[in-house]
Amino acid sequence: MKKAAPALFDGPDFSLEKRAGMPRARVAGVDEAGRGAWAGPLVAAAVVLDPDTFPHGLDDSKKLSPRKRDVLFDQIMAQADVGIGIGSVEEIEVRNVLNATLDAMRVAVHALATPVDVALIDGNRCPLLPCTTEAVIGGDARSLSIAAASIIAKVTRDRIMQSLAQDFPEYGWDANVGYGVPVHKSALEQYGVTPHHRRSYKPIRNILGLVARK
Repeated sequence: MKKAAPALFDGPDFSLEKRAGMPRARVAGVDEAGRGAWAGPLVAAAVVLDPDTFPHGLDDSKKLSPRKRDVLFDQIMAQADVGIGIGSVEEIEVRNVLNATLDAMRVAVHALATPVDVALIDGNRCPLLPCTTEAVIGGDARSLSIAAASIIAKVTRDRIMQSLAQDFPEYGWDANVGYGVPVHKSALEQYGVTPHHRRSYKPIRNILGLVARK
C-alpha cells in the first residue's frame, strides 16, 4: 500500500488518477460518510469517472450545498461506474467503526460494474482489495474520483437518515443526519436511545449510564 502525502491544491483534479495510469488503467476513487455520527449506518462509495465525460463542479461533499450535491449525485450516477457499500449499526458495534468502514469500502469497490486496476482511498488506511490501493489523505479535495465518491456516499447516507427521521422525528435526523448536535443530544436525554444509535460510542454510553442510574 502506498501513501500519497497531503498537499495544497486549488481543487480536485485528475493528477492522482493520471499518476495511477488513467486512462489506460481503470482508477476508482473511494470515500465514506458517517463514521462520526451517533446514529445510523455509514456509507462507502467507489466511483470510476470517464475523463472525457464527467460532471463539472465536483468537490469535497462538505464544501457543497445540499442542492448542489443532489444535482451532482444524479449526474455521477448517470455518467460514471458507481458502487456503494453500507456498514450497518450492528456491524459498527461488532467490528468497530474502522473495520466496518474498510468492509463497506471493499463492498463498494466489488459492486462496481467492472473491476478496477487502482483504488484511491480517502484517508490513511486501505481495505484489502484485489487491486493496487493508495491511501490519499484529504483525497476528497484532491482527486476528482474521490470527490465524486464523497458526494455519492454523503447523499446516499443523508437520504437514509432522512427516511429514518420519519419514524423518529424527535431526534432531528432530517437535518443533523445522526450527528451529535445539541438537538440530537437533548432528544436522547428526553426520549432515550433508539435501535439506530451506536451504543458503543461514548456519548451514547454516557446517556445509557445516566438513564440506568435514574
